[in-house]
Amino acid sequence: MALEILGSRILAPYLGTSIIVWTSLIGVVMASLSLGYFFGGKLADKKPKYEALSLIILCAAIYIGLSAFLKEQVLIFIRAWSFDLRLSAILASLFLLSPPSLLLGMVSPYAVRLKVRSVNKSGKVTRNLYAISTLGSIFGTFLAGFFLIAYFGHTMLLVGIALVLLVASLVVFSKDYKFRLFVFLFIIGSFWASPQVARNMRGKDFIDIDTNYNRVFIYNSNEPKTQRPIKVMVFDPKLTQAAMFLDSDELVFGVNKFFRLGGYFKSDLKRTLMLGGAAYSYPKDFLNQYSSARMDVVEIDPMLTDLAKRYFRLKENDRLQVFHEDARTFLNRQVRLGANVYDLVYVDVFSSTSSIPFQVTTKEAVADIFKLLEDNGVVLVNLISTIDGDGGKFLRAQYQTYRSVFRQVYLFPVANQDPTIAQNIVLVAMKGNKVPDFISVDGEINGYLSHLYKGAISNDVPILTDDYAPVDNYLLKIL
Repeated sequence: MALEILGSRILAPYLGTSIIVWTSLIGVVMASLSLGYFFGGKLADKKPKYEALSLIILCAAIYIGLSAFLKEQVLIFIRAWSFDLRLSAILASLFLLSPPSLLLGMVSPYAVRLKVRSVNKSGKVTRNLYAISTLGSIFGTFLAGFFLIAYFGHTMLLVGIALVLLVASLVVFSKDYKFRLFVFLFIIGSFWASPQVARNMRGKDFIDIDTNYNRVFIYNSNEPKTQRPIKVMVFDPKLTQAAMFLDSDELVFGVNKFFRLGGYFKSDLKRTLMLGGAAYSYPKDFLNQYSSARMDVVEIDPMLTDLAKRYFRLKENDRLQVFHEDARTFLNRQVRLGANVYDLVYVDVFSSTSSIPFQVTTKEAVADIFKLLEDNGVVLVNLISTIDGDGGKFLRAQYQTYRSVFRQVYLFPVANQDPTIAQNIVLVAMKGNKVPDFISVDGEINGYLSHLYKGAISNDVPILTDDYAPVDNYLLKIL
């Protein structure tokens, strides 16, 4: 079970963390375990020897140990070869998780066969072994999910699992206690040395960190158009989630610049809310632009906030308050307090084309945002989609969902007006009745306003609700 949880972290930077990926992981692991039970029992009836059981465990240890250092190459190849997320997730799970799961599945029936001495005690032996096995799985699941992944990182933990299995293999194989002690000391040394080996393979400027919620890559690069040096943060496939120029405080991404439209649609900003922090690119820009306004940021991952302070020049500010929790639970709690507190809400949890937290896209969530806004309040949402075709189903569902709650809803494609191109699109929803003229004396803002989409938007998909939100299926169309 710990290996399965680790699998989600291994696949996340390349395939995302959507329900498609989790379904593939769980399905492949369960199928592999089932085959392992079958072949383990069959082999145990033919050759019930401790040496054979030791070899099975040893093979699992070797495969997991190798995967700790070869996983990236495998995933890069699969992502380049396959353009279908479902196929990619299944192939990745088959290559990385199926063999060790099959081998580990063989252990239980083989161990039962070795321990059963008489038919009269077979039930007791089977009960005890499977009870111990299940308790071990439960313990490993909680320990890995709650503590080990965030503390050690997934590469070091994979090496740790491999070394633990190696110890188990040798314990089964040999009863020489001096030999066991030597192996144990060797394993401890290897465990602590493995992070340095992984860093050397990556390079000293490449940062790979596991948090409780994400696997995060941070490294230096160049902005494609200008070739200016930037530092980037990546924790989901296909996209760079955040970037910062190393030589200035200028915003790197166009979608962050389009967030400046908030000041046009709602003047005299005093208190704003942003759902999604990551590297805090726009919150930093907002605080610089509005010297007397406040911003609350909801970021589920506290480690991202720490990384933003460490690598992306985020500084403590009396006008910035950060809440580390799920965006939806924050909205629910604020609504229960019963106050309209925000002039403007920015929604930027839509950071990937393959994994979006559906609970923030539904009518119930949009209604909560509406309640938290002052009269004539505005919400700006970063979406990634086409407008027309199958690839635009998510956008059209989100557009209709906001229209079911807000009086006015507009779309601003960031790149161009082609409705068939997947791109960042800023959705603007207004609580008030006054229709803007979409003209500004500010040349920069006027440029953003000129991106207003004036084409027809089909009403061919139902609104999203907590009960029905096929977000992942819609996103597959974009990919």
